[in-house]
Amino acid sequence: MSSAPNISRVSSDGVAWLASAAPFPRSTLALWQDRPDAPVVLPCGTVFDVVSAPVVFGRRMLDRLWDEGAGSGPVAVFRGRMLLFAALGTAQRLPSLLDWEEWGSQRAREVPPLLCHGTGDAVTVPALTCEDSVGTARWVVAPETRRPWLPGPEVLLWAAVRAARAAVRISIFPPADQDANVYDVSRRR
Repeated sequence: MSSAPNISRVSSDGVAWLASAAPFPRSTLALWQDRPDAPVVLPCGTVFDVVSAPVVFGRRMLDRLWDEGAGSGPVAVFRGRMLLFAALGTAQRLPSLLDWEEWGSQRAREVPPLLCHGTGDAVTVPALTCEDSVGTARWVVAPETRRPWLPGPEVLLWAAVRAARAAVRISIFPPADQDANVYDVSRRR
């Protein structure tokens, strides 16, 4: 089994890609040049969307993306949430796909909510270097190219469903009646 690469430092091409999402990319680049240890708030919906999951469930999704699929785009952790950078339009489409999969049904109550950030939303991205990995923000998979591959809504749905099935044993059968009389008939003549 493969696992997500441990890339903790954003490359110069990755910096350019992140800055391209900002309303004033040159100002963002200048800020990062002076303070590479500063997290920055960037808008979603122009270069990327973001799907946010609780960190443990997000890690399960990330493992599914790398072990059973095409991998992931950039991924960060911020304040107990895993931020999976996604293709444009994912924030609009993924909720309806999750509804179709009965994500909020009674059977899946233990499955955590996914927050989708798209046009009109913004997220805090970690500093360019992650020398303080104990802090609240860090890169799990840092951007390293000017055009990183970003998973779309179908790929993230697939990862979420498989992570949910692994985390919560969802069954179509009702739970066994604990007060039922059970007789061993295997020794009958």
